[in-house]
Amino acid sequence: MLIFPAIDIKDGNCVRLFKGDFSTVEKVASDYLETAKSFENAGAEWIHMVDLDGAKEGRPVNTRIYTDVAEKTSLKVELGGGIRSLETISEYLDMGISRVILGSVALKNPRLVRDAVEKFGSEKIVVGIDAMNGMVATEGWLESSDVNYIDLANAMIDSGVKYFIFTDISKDGTLSGVNRQQLQALYDATKGRADIVASGGVHTMEDIIACKEMGLYGTICGKSLYKGTLDLREAVEYAQR
Repeated sequence: MLIFPAIDIKDGNCVRLFKGDFSTVEKVASDYLETAKSFENAGAEWIHMVDLDGAKEGRPVNTRIYTDVAEKTSLKVELGGGIRSLETISEYLDMGISRVILGSVALKNPRLVRDAVEKFGSEKIVVGIDAMNGMVATEGWLESSDVNYIDLANAMIDSGVKYFIFTDISKDGTLSGVNRQQLQALYDATKGRADIVASGGVHTMEDIIACKEMGLYGTICGKSLYKGTLDLREAVEYAQR
């Protein structure tokens, strides 16, 4: 299993939110590059980055920060937030980003996802499914829908998508543990057809162990690293066993 340490960017700062609420923004680190290098030194291979400004505005905003991390560390950068076109995907990949995350467009413009997988390959595209009470939310979690998260995943698999990030918004930034029930349901519904990454609520090694025992492809860790409830090196070493 892979461990994806996370850096969310808002106004150029490393921040975390509580349950996706922009009014709860909290600065968690002073320097994004130093933070990324600390993840690299702890043994991480990937980094999960989100352009929160981009998610809200529907366009790339903090591009230099992500390309800096890609250029100045050995980390593979997985990036989401404000990616709404094939042109933006192409630009990010050309800049050295390893994978782009398509979130809102998966629901609002599924043709774009299909076209992206066809053009760039399934290894380069991740669909982020963010849900509240099992229903998909979009536009930086500012809008809700009546689409079930598993139904969206199955539709995306039919479009050629291989990688998914599932976030239970009610857990995100809460340090209350991952939503094992919803993750297990998603894993069971897509078993053998998709690789699932857990996001939201990771608190301690207990969550890492639970995700690995579930057979998940990866786990994203954010606030737990900044608050010191999870040791990244320990998590990486366990996940690689």
